[in-house]
Amino acid sequence: MRCRDAYGYELTTGPLAADAYVGGIRDLLRLRTGAADRIATAIALDPTFAVGHAALALLGHEMCVEVDLTARLADARLHAARATERERSHVHAIERHLQGDPAPLVAHLASYPRDALLLSVAMPTIAFAGVTDVPETAWRIVEDAAPAYGDDPWITGLMAFVRQEQRRFDEAMDLSCRSLSAEPSGGHAAHARAHAHYETGDHVAGLTWMDAWIDGDGAATDSLTHFSWHAALHELSVGDLAAVRARYDAQLQPRHAVGCRALVDSGSLLFRWAITPDATDVPSLDEVVASTGRGVLERPGTAFLGLHAAVALLAVDDRPGLQRLATWCAGHSNPTHREVVAPLAAALGLLAAGSCSAAADRLAALSGSTWRLGGSDAQREIVEEARIAALLRAGRYDDARLVLDARLDRRAAPRDQRWRAAAAPAAAGR
Repeated sequence: MRCRDAYGYELTTGPLAADAYVGGIRDLLRLRTGAADRIATAIALDPTFAVGHAALALLGHEMCVEVDLTARLADARLHAARATERERSHVHAIERHLQGDPAPLVAHLASYPRDALLLSVAMPTIAFAGVTDVPETAWRIVEDAAPAYGDDPWITGLMAFVRQEQRRFDEAMDLSCRSLSAEPSGGHAAHARAHAHYETGDHVAGLTWMDAWIDGDGAATDSLTHFSWHAALHELSVGDLAAVRARYDAQLQPRHAVGCRALVDSGSLLFRWAITPDATDVPSLDEVVASTGRGVLERPGTAFLGLHAAVALLAVDDRPGLQRLATWCAGHSNPTHREVVAPLAAALGLLAAGSCSAAADRLAALSGSTWRLGGSDAQREIVEEARIAALLRAGRYDDARLVLDARLDRRAAPRDQRWRAAAAPAAAGR
């Protein structure tokens, strides 16, 4: 009897390796702990299992799992020769994706929409940075594939994330709650709900729900620091800096993070906390930088990691590191590295050097391109916050208030109101 994955596609391996792989992919899709270890077990049980090797390479590239990317891809290519057409296409799609070419992955999903791992890769979420510079393209890929899954709670949760990215927040909340009622620990559905609360300024209810989920149904989640980050964003937004400190100490110190999450979650929170009005004694990002490593900071595999690397290097005042990051990205084959990450690192280098007005102008010029970095609106707005900080340091209070007014039009946030109030007296006293 042939082995199959959870969505019916054949796997060219034995039953023990198939069971380990299917369990690993199931946990990965639901953001549960142990996914990478289970996939590694699959290829230990069957070293000729092509899609297992490819999956580990993917996790190494996107999530900083410690694997030998070159070896895993080489083994995936070698053993795909004896696999099914779908598996060969799967391996080829991952290999080309890691080289910056999304076309084979997009084409693969058109033929095999129930290849859930690659569908997850297509959409910028907690786990992956996405495969296209155009958000609408990623949304369409998921929407086109969704009917093949029926009422599967995982796809319902992924669709909830699509809807919140489209700013259709009522639909996102409905879909996420429907998915969570069927699968309370589902990470994608919980993530979509977290974004819907935040983007609508529903900070009190969002924080209450997030804390209950973290301590309850979500306790086994692999990316739990990201959900803690969401809770901390609510606390930051309402100006409860004591709560932010307590949460950082308990849940968001870099030692609690897995893979790149120390950089993406702990590092970004520390930066946003440090530039918040009235913030004092904010911990440094030194531990984040040390745990991330120079390879990721100065040669990030994805543009999304490049964004967070640039912010972390700014926060520790590493101007040479920012210059190396900018130079490396400027020569990258990926256009988003060249056209967005490189100028972003250069702009933050200006801010680190004290050229705040010039930095603010460079960041403003990038505002229409940050969506290309992947991730979510809530994550990418760190660039906007760096711009506000630069404007205030440059004494351009009127410009800062315009940016803050636009933010307040999007959602209520006492933090932004305090930021705006702090700029008004300064402007009056010029």
